[in-house]
Amino acid sequence: MKMRPGTQTGFLLCGKEWSEGEAIEVRSPWDQGLIGKVTLATRADAREAVNHAVASMRRTRALPRWKRREILEDIAAALIEQKDRFAKLIVAEAGKPIRLARAEVDRAVLTFKTAAEEAARLGGETIPLDLTEGNENRWGLVQRFPVGPVLAITPFNFPLNLVAHKAAPAIAACCPILIKPSPQTPFTALALGEVILKAGWPEEALAVLPLSNADTAWLAEKEDRIKLVSFTGSAKVGWELKVHSGRKRVLLELGGNAALIIHGDYRDLDSAAERTAHAAFGFAGQSCISVQRIFVDKSIFQTFIWKLVEIAGKMASGDPASEATEVGPMIRPGEAERIESWIKEAVEGGARLIAGGERQGSMIAPAILTGSKAGMKIRDEEVFGPVVVVEPYVDFEQALAEVNHSRFGLQAGLLTRDAGRILTAYRELEVGALIVGDTPAWRLDPMPYGGVKDSGLGREGIRSAIEEMTEPRMLVMSGMS
Repeated sequence: MKMRPGTQTGFLLCGKEWSEGEAIEVRSPWDQGLIGKVTLATRADAREAVNHAVASMRRTRALPRWKRREILEDIAAALIEQKDRFAKLIVAEAGKPIRLARAEVDRAVLTFKTAAEEAARLGGETIPLDLTEGNENRWGLVQRFPVGPVLAITPFNFPLNLVAHKAAPAIAACCPILIKPSPQTPFTALALGEVILKAGWPEEALAVLPLSNADTAWLAEKEDRIKLVSFTGSAKVGWELKVHSGRKRVLLELGGNAALIIHGDYRDLDSAAERTAHAAFGFAGQSCISVQRIFVDKSIFQTFIWKLVEIAGKMASGDPASEATEVGPMIRPGEAERIESWIKEAVEGGARLIAGGERQGSMIAPAILTGSKAGMKIRDEEVFGPVVVVEPYVDFEQALAEVNHSRFGLQAGLLTRDAGRILTAYRELEVGALIVGDTPAWRLDPMPYGGVKDSGLGREGIRSAIEEMTEPRMLVMSGMS
């Protein structure tokens, strides 16, 4: 299944491409040119995919560890071989700058390689049960078994690696998987589906289905044979999905409002500003852990903010296919218009725009503001764009309180040399991860990843996701002396 620009590509079901039906257009975030069309799967197609997934369970459960490891390793090898193809797909669909697109392919390779290792060492434990009189020669064994078919719903911003974070652990855990990609980035998911099947994963155990929002909600709510729903996307949609998912397990990776604290004892402000600028403005800030709020010790505030302005002003914006580009377009013009209105609202409310913020079509110049207040969208909500607010603080405890003053809690960053402050922050900050010595945008794919409050439920990262996709089953043995 190859992307055919300007023509129609089908969805993937039971190893075949299905092209009959309504088609949706996929347009470039950069210039709105037509990339191609993809066939929209129907509710009947989704039901058929579930039929195949359920029927495939006996086959996937029987796959030995060595075979699952081999499949996952072959997928990783194929991604390495087809790196240029996948990077160009990501650029075309998501508008991600080409260097960042290549880095995403590399991350997906690591994701599948890690899953291969985890598939090989997925084990259990024995439990002594001769703990009371009369239970001599009794012992227990606990192993993990696949929960069943998984529905994976993925967003546009990492169209390869976030699909990989659903598919790789599902394969390692022996779970059939139905992938519903973002309507903006279906081609990358379909191309990955092709690679997965060529590596030897059973055809009936995989479907890649561009579905309408209504049919996706129906699948999550009404199809009880789906055992786990894994969703990455907005908090509003994710929590609504959980409400309607009944007895299914639900894994939610939602929004963020990532904060960075820079304390006065951190002296390498050139490096801090460089890393912060790229963590805030790279890929136009379209990541749930992009830096959005920066709290800087008052003693170094002016020095840091002007270094940040200088570096942001030098970041190359424009065509994501260009090797020089660091800040590409927003995913659609409407998102750029939203961000422009949020900046305007903040300025009218008393915030000061230090640099950037101008809009041209889908492009927003990296925006740096200060003087923001609680209640402003750029401070309280997830901007999901190239915008940061930078505020001074006098007391470290005050900075911690400011970070926690958010309905989100995904990751936070801390730059300090003080071990006591690090431990205090680790104890006090209400986040899924604290990144010390770097920005909150840092992530390594094998690590447990997820948040608290409105940022989600459960953890991804391969080992954690495998645990979500499996359940423990107890075997009690008696009288075997």
